[in-house]
Amino acid sequence: MVKLSNRTLSVTALSMVLSLYTLIAYHAPLFRVVIENIEGGINGVIITAGLAVLMLATNFLIANMLLYLCRGVGKWIIALSLVADAIMLYFVNTYDVLVTDSMMGNVFNTRYSEASGYFSLSAVLYVVLLGILPAIYIVTRKINYKTLKVFGKNSGIAFAVMLTAVAANINNFTWIDRHATKLGSLLMPWSYTVNTIRYYNSVKERNRKEIKLPDVVSQTDSKDVVVLIIGESARSENFSLYGYHKQTNPLLENDDVKALKATSAATYTTAGVKAILDYKPTDKLYELLPNYLFRAGVDVTWRTSNWGEPPLHIEKYYKVADLKALYPDADERYDGILTYSLAEQIESSSAEKQLFVLHTSTSHGPTYYSKYPAQFERFTPVCTTVEMAKADREELLNAYDNTILYTDYLIHSVIEELKSVQNRRCCMIFVSDHGESLGENNLYMHGVPMAMAPKEQIEIPFIVWQSDNTLKIKDLDEVGQYHIFHSVLDFLGIDSPIKDENMSIFE
Repeated sequence: MVKLSNRTLSVTALSMVLSLYTLIAYHAPLFRVVIENIEGGINGVIITAGLAVLMLATNFLIANMLLYLCRGVGKWIIALSLVADAIMLYFVNTYDVLVTDSMMGNVFNTRYSEASGYFSLSAVLYVVLLGILPAIYIVTRKINYKTLKVFGKNSGIAFAVMLTAVAANINNFTWIDRHATKLGSLLMPWSYTVNTIRYYNSVKERNRKEIKLPDVVSQTDSKDVVVLIIGESARSENFSLYGYHKQTNPLLENDDVKALKATSAATYTTAGVKAILDYKPTDKLYELLPNYLFRAGVDVTWRTSNWGEPPLHIEKYYKVADLKALYPDADERYDGILTYSLAEQIESSSAEKQLFVLHTSTSHGPTYYSKYPAQFERFTPVCTTVEMAKADREELLNAYDNTILYTDYLIHSVIEELKSVQNRRCCMIFVSDHGESLGENNLYMHGVPMAMAPKEQIEIPFIVWQSDNTLKIKDLDEVGQYHIFHSVLDFLGIDSPIKDENMSIFE
């Protein structure tokens, strides 16, 4: 590796340089939040200055300890954290996200094909200039580690400064506590480090053995099928079925569908999908709808172009590659492949009851323009940059609206498939995992914590079609994702001790 300098630097000086660089290079968003939320006067100065001093002292202490105690390994840990800081700063500045455990879940559940959609020249510049170059500087720098006595003295001074900064703001604890979530999510490198640990702890908790639900009591003799379509990042605001000024649902507007007002239980995929499949709001891992029905003898099929699903214990689980192998003529680039040969598969089953789940990815950003075939690019011009904050808003909306237009086609296609099915009662339910921000209040995409989530990220479409004209849908003011479990059981004629008639959308 090329050495940028042969000059030896003391561990104290290098720790100071690292601490100051980290504060200046990566924390403009954090101090922007502080300044926007403090009142003027001396108290605001104390909060801002105290936070800066606390960060300087803390980062100095950690850098000093890593460099002195871990030597070469410590240098590499710091170097890698600088690259990670640069990546996180790019996402914070470009998409105005908060680095929470749910966001880290999105990071670790994103496939390469989706992650590559975030690539841009700005991303490269962030990583190279703010991450790789300073990382090389750290790795190649010769260090004079001094004595243990010097190390201990420096660590003690840093710790004393930290305590002083905390003590100076003891009267501001209420303000700090009120804004702790947002401030903590912008504090590098602690935001993604702590929240990565929190995310994996939550995964470990979720992946424990399911709590079995009570056995099904009885089933009707009729042949019934439900197709549940789980949308991705579809917000109801951009569906003409819900009053949007653009005609994004020309096909569904002529279908006999019911569009219910609905809200999501979360703003990110993993939690949203779990809520759709759960029988009640809970942090525990109860048996989910597909697993429960499969155990009860229902023929359950899951087709997906997405990710972030909870543990599924069924036999028929198909990803896009599996469907392409089964149907070579299908176009694997778009979600239409999920609907391929649907009626044929339904009619070939000997089971009395069937559940088909189609987990789509159609409206996932930031590359909305790549999510639909060319013939669905009705609203133009469209945004083709991943840097959404720099995009023309009308072009961004056009690209997103085209994904809704394609979603309209997908739902309509499923309805047409079900209309051709003979001798079965059929039902189609479309519900999104969460909504999407498209520049409102300078927010983009999704993932904002529910406590502060805007309506664009939680107001979702809930669209129903069913072939049984004698079965009516309740006149409900609003529904949610937890209505799905009980409504599916109700339509399939399955009785269970945990079925809640009040949570079914059917009369």
